[in-house]
Amino acid sequence: MEDDVKSRLMLALVLVVVSLTAYAGSALATPSTGFVGTTIAKATFGDLFSHVHSKAPQFWNEVIQTQGDSDLYVQQNTWQPRGSTGWHTHPGPSFVIVTQGSVTVYEGEDASCTPHVYTANTSTNSFVDIGGGDVHMIRNETGAVAQTVAVQLIPAGATRRVDAANPGHCSF
Repeated sequence: MEDDVKSRLMLALVLVVVSLTAYAGSALATPSTGFVGTTIAKATFGDLFSHVHSKAPQFWNEVIQTQGDSDLYVQQNTWQPRGSTGWHTHPGPSFVIVTQGSVTVYEGEDASCTPHVYTANTSTNSFVDIGGGDVHMIRNETGAVAQTVAVQLIPAGATRRVDAANPGHCSF
């Protein structure tokens, strides 16, 4: 009987800790402002490795390997002047092309808050978000609308974007 009471008490304690952690995570999240992401296309693929492996020139190599189904998203993202995605992460990589204006990317683990600027129609019009918990924020620090197209590969059924707490390195 005493073990049953201890087990129930431990279960209740675990539920309280999980609930508080979930609440704190959502309470500390930094929401987007002046930003809209629109899914243009989505497809689900099975295991990727046996299906994908190009025979390309010797100086270039790509390897994509997944276990289980994957969702592939094509997103169009639009920032109004001074708009921001808020701090967030993705469960998989994103290949991003700036198609209009400029965006500035900040990495959550960068204590110096170094801005990385990407601008449409230049040699710096694209970047890769590695995903997998890499917390970042993308801002439009200009007075004009900015747009990107992003192709994202994530585990099937996973949440495409996960809001994150402000890491505290940047003054904004």
